[in-house]
Amino acid sequence: MPASAAQPVPSAWAVMQPVQGRIRFAMALSGLSAAAALGALCALAWSVHALLQSSVSWPWQPLLLAAGLTALAFVLRLAAFNRSHHAAFHLETLLRSRLSEHLAHLPLGYVQQTGSGALAKVMMEDVKALHVFVADSTPLYARAYVSPLLTFALLLWLDWRLALAATAVLGLGVAVVSLALRGSADMMRRYNEAGENVGKAVVEYVQAMPVVRTFDTGTATFGRYQRALETYRDVVKSWYRMSGTSSRLSQIILSPLPTLVVLVWLGAWLTSRDALDAATWLAVLLAGTGMAESLLPMVSLRHLVGKTQMSIHRIHEVLAEPVLPVPAAIPTKMPRDASVRFEQVNFRYMADGPLVLQGVSFEAPPGSITALVGPSGAGKTTVARLIPRFWDVSAGCIQIGGVDVRELQPAALMQQVAFVFQDTFLFADTIANNIRLGLAGATMDEVIAAARAAQAHEFITALPQGYDTPAGERGVFLSGGQRQRITIARAILQSRPILVLDEATAFADPENEAALVAALSNLMRGKTVLMVAHRLSTIRDADQILVFDQGRLVERGRHEALLAERGVYERLWSNYEQAQGWALRGAQA
Repeated sequence: MPASAAQPVPSAWAVMQPVQGRIRFAMALSGLSAAAALGALCALAWSVHALLQSSVSWPWQPLLLAAGLTALAFVLRLAAFNRSHHAAFHLETLLRSRLSEHLAHLPLGYVQQTGSGALAKVMMEDVKALHVFVADSTPLYARAYVSPLLTFALLLWLDWRLALAATAVLGLGVAVVSLALRGSADMMRRYNEAGENVGKAVVEYVQAMPVVRTFDTGTATFGRYQRALETYRDVVKSWYRMSGTSSRLSQIILSPLPTLVVLVWLGAWLTSRDALDAATWLAVLLAGTGMAESLLPMVSLRHLVGKTQMSIHRIHEVLAEPVLPVPAAIPTKMPRDASVRFEQVNFRYMADGPLVLQGVSFEAPPGSITALVGPSGAGKTTVARLIPRFWDVSAGCIQIGGVDVRELQPAALMQQVAFVFQDTFLFADTIANNIRLGLAGATMDEVIAAARAAQAHEFITALPQGYDTPAGERGVFLSGGQRQRITIARAILQSRPILVLDEATAFADPENEAALVAALSNLMRGKTVLMVAHRLSTIRDADQILVFDQGRLVERGRHEALLAERGVYERLWSNYEQAQGWALRGAQA
């Protein structure tokens, strides 16, 4: 995404700024928990020392202190994780709210091009990855830094020789960990990419199961899944070969046993030479073994930070995308009528990309029906979607009622234009509520009237619950033609002065197609209609037909006049008639 490429991606810690105070408090509690745990070990050492000094009296005070400090360490650690989890939930809410608000101000074209699946992944999975990092990692980071420092200070106070010996073991472990992490950034990127590819292949294989079983018995689709798995396996094996030995060795060195062996051996030698008393030696053994072990979480935390950084990168890409420019609220310009005018419009999807539209100029008078036709990729759908500012033009301007669409507030622009696209979308709600979307106060009579006009009333009343029948997720309980007619009814109910239809009759069956076109023509009288059409029979009676080819407006006029020109439209019409005359017998011949 070019907009975000020029800006540096924030670090995982920088993203936590909105909850920085809570995180610091959680880390402080975790650090105090580590100190309390170390204090409990010191109290135990004191108890043993007291027993060695006097076997008559029981050392209640140090034992009670050890028990109290142990309980305090547990409570503080629990409180630290509670605070970090609360901070994580708050950050999750803030990020999702910020992403939602930002997406609401982005061009609709960006949302469409990026895809709902990719954006949903950012808002759900990537934000969730940040939640895991903040909730679970920050207290462990505090413990990993505080515990070794406090332990070293205590050991240094008890005996500097044993402190240096324990630190040497820690230093050796850190050096081996550094070897294990060598090149881990690149390997982590490859590992995460391979894992995501496996996930995509699984989803594709499951979702495409009906097609797979029908056409290739799973050979091609399962092959992609198999290759994704093999790539993932190769990455894991490569990473294992590169750092497996050093990683296992670092875990061995940073475990309590090596430190304990060194402290026992050196302590025994010093004690035998009367250079160290037994009580101090015991205290060192109790406290020193956890010095190196407390660094073990740092290895897994580094992996988590790397994975989180990828999620932050994707979140930042979305948030860095420039919003659609809107004019100042005052003064507000309003269109004088429902005309649509293109003036020398050029458009490219990217600043350095090819021109998709070149020098397009036309006017759709108020109350007229304008059809946009042309070969696939000619630019007709792009023309329709520039009107509601899915994108802004690269040059020229688009006017509604004499006002540049860029000078209209988004809400005002939406009040002027209604849409019916080929790709329909219904919510998992009742049929009636899907029709009255955006007009919650519409009466049932108005909903039914819109459905009648869209030729939808008959099939709706035949459903088990009529207008109260659930449409299912994305309208799964309805056929393509039924979903299309419901979205047409939705646009009719809106009664906005301009209507944009992108192949609105794509799923209409032959019986209803003519009736649907007639209903639209009659009902939209007095409104401006721009209709993108591939089925040319639906636009024969349009007031004007605009013919596009390779991003240019090459012909315009009514049906008969365009046929007489024997140009692009005549060729399209001839091909359309041939397709309509196709028969199975002719195909077999």
